Amino acid sequence: MSETNTPVQIEESWRIALQEEFQKPYFPLIKQFIIEQKAKGKTVYPPGSLIFNAFNLTPFNELKVVILGQDPYHGSGQAHGLCFSVQHGIKPPPSLVNIFKEIKTDVGIDTPNHGNLESWAKQGILLLNASLTVNSAEPNSHAKCGWQTFTDAVIKKISEEKKGVIFLLWGNFAKAKKVLIDTSKHYVLEAAHPSPLSGGAFFGSRHFSKTNELLKQQGKRIIDWKLN
Repeated sequence: MSETNTPVQIEESWRIALQEEFQKPYFPLIKQFIIEQKAKGKTVYPPGSLIFNAFNLTPFNELKVVILGQDPYHGSGQAHGLCFSVQHGIKPPPSLVNIFKEIKTDVGIDTPNHGNLESWAKQGILLLNASLTVNSAEPNSHAKCGWQTFTDAVIKKISEEKKGVIFLLWGNFAKAKKVLIDTSKHYVLEAAHPSPLSGGAFFGSRHFSKTNELLKQQGKRIIDWKLN
């Protein structure tokens, strides 16, 4: 995060696309909220340098797919600014394990030995959490600080300025964002959340092969779901 009067440290094409958003009154209040949390002794995830990691790894100009998450992981060393992804050396959480199981069934790729999804991000998949920060051991603790206003604006900007983007909406929270997307020029694939709490309803959605089929139809390079 940056001071109010200095540019946000974010990849250039996103900085241009979201310039108006950064000038709105609510945006500096997010930084203020995070500073206040730290002043209270809270540990905030991810580290400041990784808050905009999803944007930095997936430039606006290269964006093809959006996967929407709700909240960063709130355990030590997990969150690094990409939804569902964890840093190398961290055990994949249950939702991510289920994502890998579905990939195995859908496109035949074996479960990787890590849960870092950076290689997806570098292929044009925006791994966007609705909130970009969280307190340690306090899920959804930053859900009302302004992040969702910002990330809703991100989704709207993608919808308005791009064409043929594939949005993967998993679970009721993500599905509720469908109203922000112009479905006449974008693709929306919906499924249950990959969490074990969904009772396995995520399995069989085949979103990974469907995404590649839609990319192929548009003449775009398909996603290699195998992690590097």
